Amino acid sequence: MEEKLQEVTYTEDNIRTLDWKEHIRRRPGMYIGKLGDGSHSDDGIYVLLKETMDNSMDEYMMGFGKTIDVTIRDGKVTVRDHGRGIPLGKVVDVASKMNTGGKYDSKAFKKSVGLNGVGIKAVNALSTYFRVSSYRDGEMKTVEFECGNVIKEYPITKTDEPNGTLTEFIPDNSIFKDYQYQSEYIEPLLKNYVFLNSGLSIIFNGKRFHSRNGLVDLLNEYMTTDALYPIIHLKGDDIEMVLTHTNQYGEEYYSFVNGQHTTQGGTHLSAFREAVSRTVKEYFAKNFDYADIRSGMVGAISIKVEEPVFESQTKTKLGSKDMGPDGVSVSKFIGDFVKKELDNFLHINHETSDIMLQKIQESEKERKAIAGVTKLARERAKKANLHNRKLRDCRVHLNDTKGKDQEGSSIFITEGDSASGSITKSRDVTTQAVFSLRGKPLNTFGMTKKVVYENEEFNLLQAALNIEDGIEGLRYNKVIIATDADVDGMHIRLLLITFFLQFFPDLIKKGHVYILQTPLFRVRNKKKTSYCYTEEERLSAIKELSPNPEITRFKGLGEISPDEFKHFIGPDMRLEPVTLRKNDLVKELLEFYMGKNTMERQNFIIDNLVIEEDIA
Repeated sequence: MEEKLQEVTYTEDNIRTLDWKEHIRRRPGMYIGKLGDGSHSDDGIYVLLKETMDNSMDEYMMGFGKTIDVTIRDGKVTVRDHGRGIPLGKVVDVASKMNTGGKYDSKAFKKSVGLNGVGIKAVNALSTYFRVSSYRDGEMKTVEFECGNVIKEYPITKTDEPNGTLTEFIPDNSIFKDYQYQSEYIEPLLKNYVFLNSGLSIIFNGKRFHSRNGLVDLLNEYMTTDALYPIIHLKGDDIEMVLTHTNQYGEEYYSFVNGQHTTQGGTHLSAFREAVSRTVKEYFAKNFDYADIRSGMVGAISIKVEEPVFESQTKTKLGSKDMGPDGVSVSKFIGDFVKKELDNFLHINHETSDIMLQKIQESEKERKAIAGVTKLARERAKKANLHNRKLRDCRVHLNDTKGKDQEGSSIFITEGDSASGSITKSRDVTTQAVFSLRGKPLNTFGMTKKVVYENEEFNLLQAALNIEDGIEGLRYNKVIIATDADVDGMHIRLLLITFFLQFFPDLIKKGHVYILQTPLFRVRNKKKTSYCYTEEERLSAIKELSPNPEITRFKGLGEISPDEFKHFIGPDMRLEPVTLRKNDLVKELLEFYMGKNTMERQNFIIDNLVIEEDIA
């Protein structure tokens, strides 16, 4: 006899309307993206800071206030601008009523970022303490909130403070678990603001950030390879661009809309790349391939748009196709500017155009030299049947080859049957893929890109990641190197990083490459098991679980059972990002660690040698 399906009622009682605060707190990802604890640059606590800063920046962009003070201490954020100040009668509404703000009046804020009046409300709702004070023409108004609820509203009083707004907040620790602001992620955010707004000063915990040369300063800050010619800097109404070439592989761009760093690009970046390629090709009157023109290119573009349309609340990708009331397309606006200004520049600056021509011809020569190898390599990659032989893909990608489901997915690169087997059995098959290396990878330092296609491991890895034509097609948001914590594992890790630095440096610069941290020890007794990632954690666990707990040293990933491994590659897995900074010159780094300076490297190892005690 069949069991009757349990009846589920669906009536008016099932329909609920959430209060704005409750909706933001229940669905914070809709407003600020991921949550996190501050250990990554895109964690939510930095979005809260950015949303607050964007309001101050909108004031500056409208011509009010040249200095913004930012203080972060003990988890509390304070931002003081010197703009016009919020109209005193609307302080409560601006901070706590959805769809309320000055950005809807295009006369007051013509080219703002915080268009929808949501950002500061999200900061308010996600903070256990939120206080906003507006100073305006000798008067001030202050309101205090807790999780979006007004807890104290002060009357309007007289003040000697100059005009502007003071915003203070403490993120909710129950939402942002054990969060901690880190200067290494805050300073690049603040630097971008001053690079995009010459004349603006931002004081962060007493440290002053200021830029005289705009996007030129930005490129000099982020380039890790020397420019082949002085940076081309072109500026017009509502548009600024910089451009140069380096001797690195791939392309590298930074794009901005109304001061917002669009890390995923969008219509403006696509238009910029297309316009630059077309203009350069027409200038030299040669049938250059666009890939050769853009090989080694580093650039940045910033535009100001009325009522920009972004593809998410976090504003990382521009979706706008129209510029404004006249209906001028973003592509035409950028294309016309680049065509006129870049073409004029190249006609006047022959020394620069000669160096550019030489770089393009070298790229063309190399591409043609490996054309035959490339074709064979592509065929080999298809025959290798990636999905069965090397790559155990995740479900979101099994029918996806264009990277449309990249966000939220990751791929583990590991070596050896036991290690890849443990990860494969333990992973989340929906979002986590595994790529298995066979033996140690080749040291690619000093080699040309031909080796990527001639070496089967790298050819198949490139195909699995879908980065042959650039990281726009990258199929996984996180590329995680998972090797043993021994000498061989460290060597494999270094060889893989060398490969990425040589041929796909933007993969690292854009924050896609990570090192998986796995425990070195397991300390347990009959009641409790502790996994320890450092010697300090091991000693602490021994003390806690005394007397005489069982201590196991994991020498390889294969020694960790699949059941245990699930804990180490789940939502709370420890990942160490591989980063590149201004002072990390790629050529010099690789020369030292992977070059032929054997004696110099040997002396460095001896001078920095640490002897590990036997803990068996």
